Amino acid sequence: MLDIGPDAPPGFDNFVPGDNEALLFAVQRAVRGDAHVFLWGPPGCGRTHLLKASVAAALEAARPAVYLPAEEVTAALPDTSGLLLAVDDVERLNPPAQIALFNAYNRAPAQGQTLLLAGHCAPLELRLREDLRTRIGQCLIFETRPLDDTARTEILFSIAHRRGLRLNDEVVAFLLRHGSRELPRLLAVLDALDRASLEHKRPATLPLLRELMQAGLEI
Repeated sequence: MLDIGPDAPPGFDNFVPGDNEALLFAVQRAVRGDAHVFLWGPPGCGRTHLLKASVAAALEAARPAVYLPAEEVTAALPDTSGLLLAVDDVERLNPPAQIALFNAYNRAPAQGQTLLLAGHCAPLELRLREDLRTRIGQCLIFETRPLDDTARTEILFSIAHRRGLRLNDEVVAFLLRHGSRELPRLLAVLDALDRASLEHKRPATLPLLRELMQAGLEI
């Protein structure tokens, strides 16, 4: 299999906001403890990236923080004072976990905690116990809007240009038509192309991309 390095850790510096400037501002304020925030949108829209980036930023600022996918939420959540609690895919919470998150809401003011939550749909459509759904509806609520293909194309060419990589138009068109549309995956493919182009002294063309795919590169 082709050896591909891991994607860069999610951070605010490698999140491309697109139409999500207001959302990004609210999330950054949540890291400082201003208000609970709920993000929603389809897979690949960047909500998980933002939750993990927020936790990283909080920890860097010496604030306790934890990221939990729904599957890892148990019947008890941390009650650490000042905690930033980021819970992903809330629609997947099982009944005991839903009670735990409801209790976390109730004690958050006294504990100085901030909740940063994400799900696949707006609060009104969440199939959760009503008291929890109501609490989520009291957060600042933002739809996370995915990047369009124009923005993805501009980002890929901009990064390639900064690296001195001559990226062929056909490569980008092929990736957007046949590959993942998630930016971290696109950037991982760009990294692989960059390394192969330097190693083999060949331009980053579609034939080179196809050879990498045959060697095990997933797009």
